[in-house]
Amino acid sequence: MKSTENNVCERTVQVGLSPFFIRMWSGWKDELAGLVLFACVWAAATQFIFSRPELSHFRGFLPGPTIAALVEGFQNPRFWLSVFASLRRIVVGIGISAAIGLPLGVIIGFFTRLRKLTYSPIQFVRMISPLSWMPIALLLFTSFESAVHFLIVMATICPIILNTAIGVMDINPQWIKMALNQGANNVQLIQTIVIPYSIPHMMTSIRLALGIAWIVLVPAEFLGVSSGLGYLINDARDAMEYDRLMAIIIAIGILGFILDRVFQKLQHRFTWSWADDV
Repeated sequence: MKSTENNVCERTVQVGLSPFFIRMWSGWKDELAGLVLFACVWAAATQFIFSRPELSHFRGFLPGPTIAALVEGFQNPRFWLSVFASLRRIVVGIGISAAIGLPLGVIIGFFTRLRKLTYSPIQFVRMISPLSWMPIALLLFTSFESAVHFLIVMATICPIILNTAIGVMDINPQWIKMALNQGANNVQLIQTIVIPYSIPHMMTSIRLALGIAWIVLVPAEFLGVSSGLGYLINDARDAMEYDRLMAIIIAIGILGFILDRVFQKLQHRFTWSWADDV
């Protein structure tokens, strides 16, 4: 009898897991096909443009030289030192934005009057290009590192505030009424209902901030830092090493894609656990 029950359980688990693995493999196949298609389009476009005789000095942009330079770069310790320098700036900048933006987003989303007062100023600041703050960053900070951190913060703090506030506003009002009827105050509401429910929106806001910061990072590193991916691009451009220049651009895309994927997996796991608790 027990053997029969165990067999039934095993078949049930297999049936339950099979669709999951099928969907996961199917998704990966589609994504891989999309990446291969993108690579083919890039290779065809560069081959068509830069194989012309009048553009022969730009042949470094072709796939062959670019891939060779990319492989060489991955084997160069200087490249990885620059990658770690850029990642450190991303972590510091987003860390500052999260430390300021997440609490502000919770408070702004919770208090209706405050939300009405701050909505227009936040939208106004959000529409200012982060790179337009460069001259001010150079005037305010004595080091280029601090200036880069400032630019990343200015680029990411508004999305974090707005997405967190949206998560707070999305809470079921009946939950708040029930807690108030039980005698809960604002601090208890924020601790027991608002923050747990808003965790998925917070994670989404940080993921969006990561993408924005990665885009802003490279031009921000043109300020004058002596390391980082932006510095490598400047160095390759000045040396007219177009194969290395294109290789760094491709490497930035690869690293950004990996960062987003890793955070996406963490986001799904974290969101799932909190959704169950709430």
